[in-house]
Amino acid sequence: MSELERADRLTGERPITVEDIRALAGPSTPHFSLQVRNRIAQIIADLPEGDPVRVEGEKQIERLTQLAEFTGDPRSGTGAGH
Repeated sequence: MSELERADRLTGERPITVEDIRALAGPSTPHFSLQVRNRIAQIIADLPEGDPVRVEGEKQIERLTQLAEFTGDPRSGTGAGH
């Protein structure tokens, strides 16, 4: 997965929406969550405080940061086999 963003989103040709943020963040896995987080941060960087897209982006950034910490290993990293 690339952190490169679509040109129309960066140039303002097409305004980013709350649904765009949700679509970008929704299917993320722990493995790619930090890359998606960085893409969202880039997209919302110039939006004013309180903008609904920025608010949603900030929520998703927090969720993706937490998701990155999840390994999915049910053994909790003990290395013990079952």
